[in-house]
Amino acid sequence: MSPNPRNEETRVAPLAVGRREAAKALGISERTLWSLTTDATSGIPHFRIGKRVLYPIDELRAWTSARAQRRGERT
Repeated sequence: MSPNPRNEETRVAPLAVGRREAAKALGISERTLWSLTTDATSGIPHFRIGKRVLYPIDELRAWTSARAQRRGERT
């Protein structure tokens, strides 16, 4: 018997995540993430919707890659 498509929940990958998920993905504490968020020089990608701060997944990947690349150039 084939599954009924109406009964299956379609999963959509999030475009952005909240602080808890972003900190976990980056392997840092929520406090460290917030410090980066409020530091204008860190450049960590984020945006607000109302009072909620969200971190776009694709931009976080690019940000971490750029930081890793810059660090590799210094050594």
